[in-house]
Amino acid sequence: MSRYMLLLYGPDGDEAERAWRWADLPAWNEVTDSLREAAMLVSNAALHPVETATSVRVRGGDVELSDGPFATTREVLARYYVVECPDLDEALAAAAWLPIAAHGTVEVRPIVEVPPVTGLDA
Repeated sequence: MSRYMLLLYGPDGDEAERAWRWADLPAWNEVTDSLREAAMLVSNAALHPVETATSVRVRGGDVELSDGPFATTREVLARYYVVECPDLDEALAAAAWLPIAAHGTVEVRPIVEVPPVTGLDA
């Protein structure tokens, strides 16, 4: 089984837009419960608004901090899911279930599985 991160992007929106999204909560709960019941869900969470983000860069040994996300776009990273699936096709199908796919974007990326480091017990 492979793990995939589903990165959910949608319009930032105003307070009315956010209220409309919260009204869609039953659909989100249904999808999340279905993924959990199918033993595909590893983790998921909503993210705080982009105004709470801080970007960190190191240039010439100096740490640069800036408010907000790294990129300025019309859609913002709002939530993520990590799913475990036999293949990319199943991860793509899971992404299509997510309600945000109807008005935003779901980016599906395989997660690099790093083997455990052995031989450090000295």
